[in-house]
Amino acid sequence: MIVLGIDGMDPAFLEAHWSSLPNLDRLRKQGDFKRLATTIPPQSPVAWSTVITGLDPGGHGIFDFVHRDPATRAPFSSLAEVVASTRTLPIGPYIIPLGGGGVRKFRQGRDFWCTLAAAGVPATVIRMPVNFPPDECGAESLSGMGTPDLAGTYGTFTFFTDDASVAAAEVPGGQIIGVDIADGRALLPIPGPANSLRKDHAVVKLEVTANVDPQAAAARFDAPGWRIVLREGEWSDWLAARFPLIPGIKSAGAIFRIYLQQVRPHLRIYVTPLNLDPSDPALPISAPASYSRTLADALGPYYTQGIAEDTAVYRAGVFNRAEFRAQAREVMADSLRMFRHELDRFSGGLLFYYFSSLDQSSHMLWGKYEAELLEFYRAIDGAVGEAMRKAGAGTTLLILSDHGFAAFDRAVHLNTWLLREGFLALDSPGATGPEPGFPHVDWSHTQAYALGLNAMYLNLAGRENQGIVTAGERQQVRRRIAERLLTFRDPARGQNVVDGVYFPDQVFQGHNLAYAPDLIIGFGRGYRASWETALGALPDWTLEDNQDPWIGDHCFAAREVPGVLLSNRPIRAAEPSLVDIAPTILQEFGIPPGPGMLGRTVY
Repeated sequence: MIVLGIDGMDPAFLEAHWSSLPNLDRLRKQGDFKRLATTIPPQSPVAWSTVITGLDPGGHGIFDFVHRDPATRAPFSSLAEVVASTRTLPIGPYIIPLGGGGVRKFRQGRDFWCTLAAAGVPATVIRMPVNFPPDECGAESLSGMGTPDLAGTYGTFTFFTDDASVAAAEVPGGQIIGVDIADGRALLPIPGPANSLRKDHAVVKLEVTANVDPQAAAARFDAPGWRIVLREGEWSDWLAARFPLIPGIKSAGAIFRIYLQQVRPHLRIYVTPLNLDPSDPALPISAPASYSRTLADALGPYYTQGIAEDTAVYRAGVFNRAEFRAQAREVMADSLRMFRHELDRFSGGLLFYYFSSLDQSSHMLWGKYEAELLEFYRAIDGAVGEAMRKAGAGTTLLILSDHGFAAFDRAVHLNTWLLREGFLALDSPGATGPEPGFPHVDWSHTQAYALGLNAMYLNLAGRENQGIVTAGERQQVRRRIAERLLTFRDPARGQNVVDGVYFPDQVFQGHNLAYAPDLIIGFGRGYRASWETALGALPDWTLEDNQDPWIGDHCFAAREVPGVLLSNRPIRAAEPSLVDIAPTILQEFGIPPGPGMLGRTVY
């Protein structure tokens, strides 16, 4: 069986472009094509966790990109956390861990490929989201979305310039650093990881020197172990570096690429996030651990960062749209190279391969740049054609996406809405502002707050710090908020902002609700929680036009953004859903669904 997971492939987009996608068109005619019901909420970590386990969010425990600690209301990633060693040995400025640390993922439930491996079925699963760190269970796997860079973030670029009009700053997903050019040289201190082995956790940096050619539009870059020359507008190949943690004893390896955007009138240099070196990763990215190195031996260096398309650099105004597309093409080419390698060596059992490019490109191109987005769909169509040829007559081929897409036109500041509706109170009148972390909130008079992209929480007594809503009041307060949300209309458009409101303990069959919000908000098409809402801010407005380059999204009501399901066999399920994928894969190998799985085979 070959399964391709294509993040963000939209059924309506396919239907509008069958003539430009000959392999997908042939597949649906020879086999089948249907819409695939997504999860509540339709966020990638939630949806792919359901694909992996066959459980709903109440079973696998992932409800949003962002969860929160009720004691502090501080947000944290729902994907994984680094657990520090509980036993250490201090030596001078260093702290030596003596064991007990590591990386822990929050997703619960058994991976379907581990069930296959336990039954003796060979399984290779490449770049599956929410699979960091990967489980050692006898299958081959490489982690995907959720895999951090060397700095421990989900992707932080670095941009260097001597342009005084560009302010040095930390921006979402990146750092802009000012440099000086003296005698044709500029020092580029590339920030690496915070050194967890030092008491002060000082950031380790790599010193790279940019030597600007006095005449040509080019520069030479020098660093320990390598020297390269780039022309203006040129990308480097992968570059390797070691970041010393304890000099001469311990270091961490990374790979990255440099893009020389401009030489004159100002030097502009982009450095990708520091990807974990697959030949010697500082964190576990594959199972078995040697598998990432085996791939590197066969392919050379490759992207290990979970989502490698750099939407952040485009949103920050450092890249224009053409440059973003060029970088996304580089990621696609890297992924296709690995896909073809795995397809060539596939001889039986299961091959699962994940593509991220449609999702990330749709976020930046949806609805306005259709021809440019179609380019990435065509690349996927080519991969589908290769999979069809490999599958032949004796192999089941299944293509699925986790959700579709819609335009993101209007940003909704949910905490400001709660304030206007009387469910949230401030410690002083008129004290709203864009700062994250719930500034100026009076918790002694606040019943609810929003955090994340679809989540709202009650200020529950006994759970939240300074909680005031009692257990007996919980249902009544939830109902009142839900009723108000469903009548929330956009005065500028006359449309309902919210399409559905869900209570996790009532809509999910699983009972792993430790991080569940009290309400999940299903926005109408065109509306989405603002970036400020995701981190707990209260801007002045309740609704405003989305002016961000991030113009497409899927964090709406689930029925608004179904995914796709295609196969080289007829699909008998009338309304297939993501919960059906894991049982379908297991059934192909004669294995019954695992405990708690909710779906049925689609065939």
